[in-house]
Amino acid sequence: MKADETSSAHNSSRAPEPVGLYPHARRAGNLLFLSGVGPRQRGQKNVPGVELNADGSIRTYDFESQCHAVFQNVRYILEEAGARWEDLIDVTVFLTNMKDDFATYNRLYAEYFASSQPCRTTVEINCLPTPIAIELKCIAVVS
Repeated sequence: MKADETSSAHNSSRAPEPVGLYPHARRAGNLLFLSGVGPRQRGQKNVPGVELNADGSIRTYDFESQCHAVFQNVRYILEEAGARWEDLIDVTVFLTNMKDDFATYNRLYAEYFASSQPCRTTVEINCLPTPIAIELKCIAVVS
């Protein structure tokens, strides 16, 4: 049996457009796998709280704004694929600046996940494909 016979792709009309050829999420059985989700907003190239230099490099960024935006985008994708925030079972977090941003991320994460606590892994990476400081990769269980 091929993967396309046992799974279905889901795209959100509210989350930002993917930066490549992939769906926002793919359901396999009762599991929903989200592609990497960043803080951009649908229909926009700019990132909340980010100011760029003329060469496209990041001048300044508001990490807290990016966290709120990425959590909202995850929620959009979950809801349009038939899942809820509380259905998340695993979250992988990619940060581009662990030293400066982890405390803020950890504080906001605790607020957003106060009633449901999925497994979590946080890793620092060199960069992401767009000028963002955070990206989430999530798995949810769908009823």
